[in-house]
Amino acid sequence: MSLLNRLLGNATEITPEQASADFQPVLIDGEEIFKAFKLHRDIFVLTSFRLLTLDKQGVTGKKQQLFSIPYKSIKMFAKESAGFMDMDAELRIWITGEQHPLKFEFSKGANINDAYRLLSHLVLAS
Repeated sequence: MSLLNRLLGNATEITPEQASADFQPVLIDGEEIFKAFKLHRDIFVLTSFRLLTLDKQGVTGKKQQLFSIPYKSIKMFAKESAGFMDMDAELRIWITGEQHPLKFEFSKGANINDAYRLLSHLVLAS
C-alpha cells in the first residue's frame, strides 16, 4: 500500500491469504474469502456468506471490533467514481436497520468494478 493511499485513507486490495490470519478464527466450515481490502490496519473482506469488517483500535491494534454482515441484510449498494482516470472510488453499502451506509474508499490500484460485481453476485444470490 503506497504512502499516499494510506494518508488519503483509500483501501487497497490484498490477497485472501493475507487476510486469512485475521479472519480464520471466525470463518465457519466451508466459508471462503473471495476478496480482501486493507485500509491502514483495518480490513474488510467479502466471503462466500457475508461481509466482514475488522476495525483495529488503539495504538497497538490489539483491541479489535469485528462486524459480520450477512448478504441478506444488504438492502442497497452503490459505487461512485469520476471515470476511467479517477484516482479513487467509493463503495457504499446500506444495511437493513441502519440509516447511513457503510463507506469504503478505494485507491486507484484496487478494482472497484470487480468488488462491485462480486458483491452484486453475492447479494442477489442470497
